[in-house]
Amino acid sequence: MTGARTGTRTGTTENTTVVIVGAGVAGLTLGNFLLRNGIGCVVLEKHSRAYVEQRQRAGTIDAFGVRMFRAWGLEEVLEGDPIPHSEGGFYIDGEAMPIEMDDDHDESLYCPQQVLVRNLTDRFLRDGGDLRHEAADVSLEDITGERPVVRYQGADGSARAIACDLIAGCDGFHGVSRRTIPASALTEYSHEYGYNWLSVLAAVPANPSGMAIHSLGLAGMIPRGPHASRVYLQCRVDDTVEQWPDERVWSELGARFGTPVTGGEIVDKRIVPLRGVVFDPMSYGSLYLLGDAAHIVPPMSAKGIHLALHDTEVFARAVIRHVQEGDSGLLDSYSETCLPHIWNYQAFATWITDTMHNAGFTGYEGEFRKQVARAELRRQFASDAANKLFSELAAGTN
Repeated sequence: MTGARTGTRTGTTENTTVVIVGAGVAGLTLGNFLLRNGIGCVVLEKHSRAYVEQRQRAGTIDAFGVRMFRAWGLEEVLEGDPIPHSEGGFYIDGEAMPIEMDDDHDESLYCPQQVLVRNLTDRFLRDGGDLRHEAADVSLEDITGERPVVRYQGADGSARAIACDLIAGCDGFHGVSRRTIPASALTEYSHEYGYNWLSVLAAVPANPSGMAIHSLGLAGMIPRGPHASRVYLQCRVDDTVEQWPDERVWSELGARFGTPVTGGEIVDKRIVPLRGVVFDPMSYGSLYLLGDAAHIVPPMSAKGIHLALHDTEVFARAVIRHVQEGDSGLLDSYSETCLPHIWNYQAFATWITDTMHNAGFTGYEGEFRKQVARAELRRQFASDAANKLFSELAAGTN
């Protein structure tokens, strides 16, 4: 196995132990884990560093994630603009509801994803990591052979090739990694929800902060930093962005929260389909899929980062065992280890997504399901057992 921390060159082909495709949360976390254990890796990212570190994505790091970074000696990557998760509220028909969470949930943070990525990048580079932005036209070759090769075009336009032992596909749902696997070798499980979200990035503080259930539909206003927020508004599957001018966004948000909302600059606005997807298995030959490359959860669950980090830790431990002890058992069982955990949180995501949307808006499932959903929510406030389970799942410790 290659023990060098960065790629070494043999002729026109470089060599390393692991090539990581994608410099998002999963890819950079994996890179840091491997680097700290002396395992050679190269991280390839098709976008520029400036683009990646400004890209606005969801930013919930639950208790599992916070504890994981601490355990690996990377607590510093949580510094910057984190906001305690407990600052959010919960509203039903304009009335603020009390929420008491189990202590496990107190460690969760809203850490804007671009802040986490920036911090992970800084730590990786400071420790001597090999991170290559603007790597275009990535292709994966001979992934069922003894030594696959990753080819790409460098930022200077030159053709590059890296031979490796393992490839970590951390390049998201639309990346090249999963597309390299023959369709016949994968089973796709998917579910489309009967509604979408209008997702808005606004240059205003989140006030009010939290989620609101209302007959007009679900609404959310989540902090993305001290002077930025992400707004979510439940909408029809056939709605377009053009049907949601800025004035309507702020008006609907205030109506659904039951309190006036001060508007401001809207930086980005898009329609987000709500869906759940799982691919099985999560590996093929020497290629292993992590995070969104292997599965998608609806944003209502706030478990995208959780599942990406769980995959990453499982894979990192498997690689470390493989390199340091010559034992490939954990690599061989990677899918079997990750998938039960993924399905557990897909179940949670489906339950909370359906419950939160059906409890307010009757246009999708009807009045009967609305009352069932509200009974489910009342149980969370009335039953210690129900609250305990919800708290475990929300914290990522179940």
